[in-house]
Amino acid sequence: MNVRPHDLLWLQADATLLDIQEPWVAQQWSVQQPVVVRRDRMQQGNIPIGVRGAVRHQRAAGWVQAQNVVRIDAPEMLVERAASHVFRALPTVQALIQLQQQRWTWCWGVTGSTGFALATSLPVLHADSDLDLLIRAPQPLDPDELAEWQRQLARLPCRVDTQVETPVGAFALNEWLRTGRVLLKTAQGPRLTDLPWTEENP
Repeated sequence: MNVRPHDLLWLQADATLLDIQEPWVAQQWSVQQPVVVRRDRMQQGNIPIGVRGAVRHQRAAGWVQAQNVVRIDAPEMLVERAASHVFRALPTVQALIQLQQQRWTWCWGVTGSTGFALATSLPVLHADSDLDLLIRAPQPLDPDELAEWQRQLARLPCRVDTQVETPVGAFALNEWLRTGRVLLKTAQGPRLTDLPWTEENP
């Protein structure tokens, strides 16, 4: 099964989450809510996942067996739901709609609370919510186009953060544009680099 960090996974009715330590999960989570793929290595066919709680600080890490996954909502798929969604009047969803109206040479999607809300219609958004975006970048991207993307984000009606996903890991776009050196999040842990498309610095 091909899953990537930030994908939302819907599970079978009898699915069990593995290695969850936080007691609130048993009271709050059910298979009517998706779990999110987190950045880690697969273990014996189990997928690393995170669980959202009712409040912002409630986040739990665990695992789920791949055979329990019945549907995957990728960040790119969720963007398509913005214009017709029940939450379309909220600032982060309005921002998505505006960004959709422009053409970009890369594939991009929405993550975080806005992605979760678009997938579930649960009321996890408010007027001051941030918007978290993801750019797929299998190859290095045009710096001028990235700078234009960042300028467009500055005009949107909410605060926006973008992560750029490379074959090696993910990094914050604003950090890359500011310094050219980033903290790359990989399945083996974070590392500082100015070559986020390569396995290791030479």
